[in-house]
Amino acid sequence: MKAQAVLAIHGGAGTILRTTMQPDAEQRYHAALHEVLSAGQQILADGGSALDAVSEAVRRLEDCPLFNAGHGAVLTADGTHELDASIMDGRTLEAGAISCVKHVRNPILLARRVMDHSEHVMFTGGGAEAFAQAQGIEMVESGYFRTEARYQQWLAARGQAGMLLDHDAQTLAAQAGVEVLPHEPLDPNRKFGTVGAVAFDSHGHLAAATSTGGVTNKQVGRVGDAPLIGAGCYANDATCAVSTTGSGEMFMRMVVAYDVSAQIEYRGVSLEQAAADVVMNKLPRIGGRGGLIAVDAQGNVTLPFNTEGMYRGYARVGTAPVTAIYR
Repeated sequence: MKAQAVLAIHGGAGTILRTTMQPDAEQRYHAALHEVLSAGQQILADGGSALDAVSEAVRRLEDCPLFNAGHGAVLTADGTHELDASIMDGRTLEAGAISCVKHVRNPILLARRVMDHSEHVMFTGGGAEAFAQAQGIEMVESGYFRTEARYQQWLAARGQAGMLLDHDAQTLAAQAGVEVLPHEPLDPNRKFGTVGAVAFDSHGHLAAATSTGGVTNKQVGRVGDAPLIGAGCYANDATCAVSTTGSGEMFMRMVVAYDVSAQIEYRGVSLEQAAADVVMNKLPRIGGRGGLIAVDAQGNVTLPFNTEGMYRGYARVGTAPVTAIYR
């Protein structure tokens, strides 16, 4: 029996926060995840490619201010925005990635253009933006990415040493009596902010995509795992497609996304076993926290994380989307 096409997405992982959460906070996140899944599911139902499904899913996540990518991205130590993204085609092993762009509305669409319309895999900074303009990608003023919640997080973080993952500073702002947007289901003081999607289409092909605004108060020029093929994003029709979210430096050191694929290929284990080994056994050895989403060449899906929660969901063609936050 032929496996059903399926899409899975994530919007960050972290620690559960219930004490100050407003009653409708969870519903906002579930609704946003459901809307993204439904759009990607429709592409797959119409016979569209896994690449198109993950591109559209991540584009919509970038446009949603609830998540740390695109509109709603966190700020650097200089109060600026630097966005990263990557995409990979499991059919051809072609990939595209960009990092440290400041004026590209949807970084994932630029990463797709790098893959489809250049001989390279990755562009960064000014070169990436020049390529975007040459390709007719929509550019925006830097203020487009800023939201009041992210700005307040940044203000609270400026006095802290080092960078704060995703919305770390929202907790600091609350402690200082600064009013920000309604609290999230996941504790913003212990949350890793990246969005991503993986898909298996009706033609038997896989794809993965990942996008991020980085980490609050990061040093300008810092790049995490999200745009790095093999670390934050990987797809191979022979094995699986993976998108990650977590402590980027640790995910880079463990080459997390590729490791899942390699274990399937070389150890002969299942998708679930490979992903669980990486997330639950290998990452914690170096203090790596977060999770991943993955789908294999048989349409199996797994969404493991070693934090208390992860914004996530999946949708098979012909069935209702499933969304979740907690374990």
